[in-house]
Amino acid sequence: MTYQPPTALPQALLDDEEMQRALAVHDFGTVFRLARSRAQVSYSKIAAECDIKPIRVGTLARGEGRVTSFAKVVEIADALRVPGHMVGLAPRPWETEGPPAPTPRGEMGTTNVRRRTVLQVATTTGLAAALPALHRPPTPQRITVQYVEQLHARTTRLRRLDDVLGGGETYRVYLSEYQSTKAVLRTASTTDDTRRRLLSLLAEQAQQAGWAAFDGGRTADAGSLYEESMAAAREAGDGDLLGNSYAFLAYQTADRDQAAEIAARSCATITDATPAGVRALLHERMAWACAVADRPAETERALDAARNALEEQQHGEHQPDWAAWVDQTELDIMTGRCWTELGRPLRAVPVLTDALARYDDAHARDKALYLSWLANAYLTAGEVEEAAKVTGHALDLSIGVASVRPRRRLAPVLAQLGRYRTLPAVFDVLERAGA
Repeated sequence: MTYQPPTALPQALLDDEEMQRALAVHDFGTVFRLARSRAQVSYSKIAAECDIKPIRVGTLARGEGRVTSFAKVVEIADALRVPGHMVGLAPRPWETEGPPAPTPRGEMGTTNVRRRTVLQVATTTGLAAALPALHRPPTPQRITVQYVEQLHARTTRLRRLDDVLGGGETYRVYLSEYQSTKAVLRTASTTDDTRRRLLSLLAEQAQQAGWAAFDGGRTADAGSLYEESMAAAREAGDGDLLGNSYAFLAYQTADRDQAAEIAARSCATITDATPAGVRALLHERMAWACAVADRPAETERALDAARNALEEQQHGEHQPDWAAWVDQTELDIMTGRCWTELGRPLRAVPVLTDALARYDDAHARDKALYLSWLANAYLTAGEVEEAAKVTGHALDLSIGVASVRPRRRLAPVLAQLGRYRTLPAVFDVLERAGA
């Protein structure tokens, strides 16, 4: 079969008031009916492009039922090339939750301006337009190993967006990649080998989309994607990605004991063939789950296991790209976070201070998050002025980050600082946060 680009609704139809009203309330039955009657887009083509059963398209067009899943809304909008604002993607949660961001000042100006520029380009033109080199290659009639490798390289490049953009901006990009690969699995011809490779890629893409969903405040969507990733990894026989799916799910699970149990399942996937970087990643996520569950002995064992894995990593040993970010600095930061959660500031502060001094401010979202744990540790130790100083730095870094997590992490820190507002350093940071 030859590649067919996604169906694009004509601009004249998108400008129609009835169409705009239908899109705003996710009334896709009306959208489909108008697409057929005014743009001659058949229901069968809509069904194929939007991954909906043809009978379901007809049912929706008759006004029976609704599309209620946000992920499906995004998928349909992408398939029909409907601009995001028309399907009600605003207000965005990272702009409405937690303390307002302060005005940029001091040495952080350059970093924040650069990040805001990227965000503005991505928001006004769409990430696909902002990154023309990342257009997905056409799908061949028969899937080859080389084609899967092309898609994998594309996924690796797109992962770099997470270094500068929050999940609120990257979610739709990653979700679209996952859905496109899923469509290839459903419609294209594959061998057993290429199907297994595609399933592993699908598991990886589902994890990336799930992480962006979690970062952007869509916890339910993230959980569903992690479950999808587990299913794909199992079918592919990819134990490393299966373990990482468990680790992701544990990280966002609210029940502390349940999260520790899920993290233990992730570590149970480790074998002699598991790359050292993957072992380090799974053990450090296990350490975090145990720290949150107030299990200090298990936390320390998991941190030691992660450290041993990094020390055993051989030069030139292949590590999957999705685990390559775990290094000594990241492990030191996780160690400090764990000791903060366990109420051990004398252990947490030195390791966090040293590690964060090596951590570039360009990774604004992550450093803002990590600084929140350092501020928390200082508060536990009674060092209020130092906590205020660190919190101010975290607030500066959080400007323009499309993620709910920095604000959620900083809100309780600011609340604790509120008890010391008579101190000049604290008063200043509270004023800047708008508290």
